[in-house]
Amino acid sequence: MPTASTATSAALPIAFVVLRVLIVFNWVMAAAILVLLLVMPNERWIMSAFDLTPGPEASRIVLGLRAVAVIGLATIPLNHLLLKRLLAMVETARAGDPFVAANAYRLRAIAWILLVLQLLSIVIGTIGEKISTPAHPVHLDAGFSVSGWLAVLLTFILARVFAEGTLMREDLDGTI
Repeated sequence: MPTASTATSAALPIAFVVLRVLIVFNWVMAAAILVLLLVMPNERWIMSAFDLTPGPEASRIVLGLRAVAVIGLATIPLNHLLLKRLLAMVETARAGDPFVAANAYRLRAIAWILLVLQLLSIVIGTIGEKISTPAHPVHLDAGFSVSGWLAVLLTFILARVFAEGTLMREDLDGTI
């Protein structure tokens, strides 16, 4: 049964729409990465795009960029799992019953996914540093992120809070 606050909140319908759009965008990104990896793997095209001259340095940069694309492709199903769990949580909140055990499990799964994504970001950032040269700097928006790691920690904590809140609610329901 929806409460007055969930019934009048504009945030939940907006979150629902935004998450649905992000799910579609995630799959569009998958298609874009696949095109980059499979349709246009021409080394000459990549070298031209980065204004590289043929040589060992150029080959190393191309290989590194392909590795980053493969890792990016690996993040697509992780993002999908995360977004679907968030969407399910929004749906329980819209229904007026967010403090259920399923949401605690969803939050824990989201925390693990965020952890893996943070680790992959470090790998991507490291690849970017290794292939970057003064003549051809490669700037990737990846690497260690304090706010990313705080989000991981916060999500694990929220998962535990939801689990405890669910137990307290079940206890309360049992005593009434």
